[in-house]
Amino acid sequence: MIYSMTAFARIEIKKEWGDAVWEIRSVNQRYLENFFRLPEQFRGLENTLREKLRQKLTRGKIECSLRLDNKKQTITELNVNKELANQVIQSLQWIKQQAGEGEISLTDVLRYPGVVETPEQDLDVISQDLLVGFDDLLNDFITMRAREGEKLQDIIVQRLDGIDVEQQKVRKQMPEIIQWQRERIQQRFDDLQIQADPQRIEQEMVLMAQRLDVAEELDRLQLHVKEIRAILKKGGAVGRKLDFMMQELNRESNTLASKSINAEVTASAVELKVLIEQMREQIQNLE
Repeated sequence: MIYSMTAFARIEIKKEWGDAVWEIRSVNQRYLENFFRLPEQFRGLENTLREKLRQKLTRGKIECSLRLDNKKQTITELNVNKELANQVIQSLQWIKQQAGEGEISLTDVLRYPGVVETPEQDLDVISQDLLVGFDDLLNDFITMRAREGEKLQDIIVQRLDGIDVEQQKVRKQMPEIIQWQRERIQQRFDDLQIQADPQRIEQEMVLMAQRLDVAEELDRLQLHVKEIRAILKKGGAVGRKLDFMMQELNRESNTLASKSINAEVTASAVELKVLIEQMREQIQNLE
């Protein structure tokens, strides 16, 4: 199985301590780059998260974010530090007397740090729940990359089939092209009323055939296509290998185009370039 570098996944976590939402997305990148947006109290998880990504991914620009709402706990008892509250009230009354104006607001008293005590949350428990959720997120993310990779593989295989068709077209035409060129050379001698030495004509034909012969290029095209199919079948992180194979295919198609002497071969050479470019564009999305 091959994998696309473009994907997105989202997962929600609902626990007693509150709710959380993990999101992860990726785009094309030559190497693996990770970016995290985490609440401050969970910044310590970043190294662990990076290691989890490195174990599963090899390429792509990965952006991962965590949104946390841990204020949903039901507070069954309001714990008020009465001693501190009295001190705050007395201080406010003194300030009011000194200023000769103003009112004492109970809201301000309750907001004073330490007056209302809330139960402390166990960050270790929350962190563990978040890590488990991240594992589920990563599995969903990889599954989506695999689905997208399968679609890309279908497109690439279709183009490989097209390359096979074009190289077969050219291969079938070559005997006719050689014979046409042989007759053309003989016609030139006839038009000039030159009685050419048969051996000289044969030498010219050999040289011409060498210049026009594209069997080697067609054979290499066929071998490259076979190798690409093998790479796809093996699966995994194939992007860099396939990118190299596109360079090899381009080299052979350029040589074929330079040797073209009729419209049919030229059309096949152009079609080959189009098919190779279409594959190259898709391969840029592969891990």
